[in-house]
Amino acid sequence: MSDYEVLEMGGLDEWRSHYGGFRPESSRDGRRVVDHDMTMQFIGMTANALEPGEEAGYWHAHAHVEEVYVFLGGRGQMGLDDDVVEVGPGSVVRVGQGVWRTWRATPDSPEQLRWLCIRAGGSELPHYPDDSQRATDRPSPWA
Repeated sequence: MSDYEVLEMGGLDEWRSHYGGFRPESSRDGRRVVDHDMTMQFIGMTANALEPGEEAGYWHAHAHVEEVYVFLGGRGQMGLDDDVVEVGPGSVVRVGQGVWRTWRATPDSPEQLRWLCIRAGGSELPHYPDDSQRATDRPSPWA
């Protein structure tokens, strides 16, 4: 058996119906902790949706975890230490260890602010994956 999983979490317009978090006090509507639903060893991911004008309501920082926020819909802002960064579809924000962060959907956002937050920790990844191999003679499965 191959080592993979498939999770159907619904389209972007369904993300608000998710409820989740890492602890009861930080759980909220519009969050799904995907790595609680799938077996993930080295990465974690949440799928998020905030209504226009809604905000996280807290700051947080990580000592060992690096995060990448990939924004897919809506308009919002991220607080990053002393800076405020505008975000929207196509924005990708990397946040390193020790950086305080928070976020909100702006009140005038045309739709829910939707994003993926991808977390990783441990050792640095190589610039070029050093554990990959190619099978150029293997035919495509849909050919």
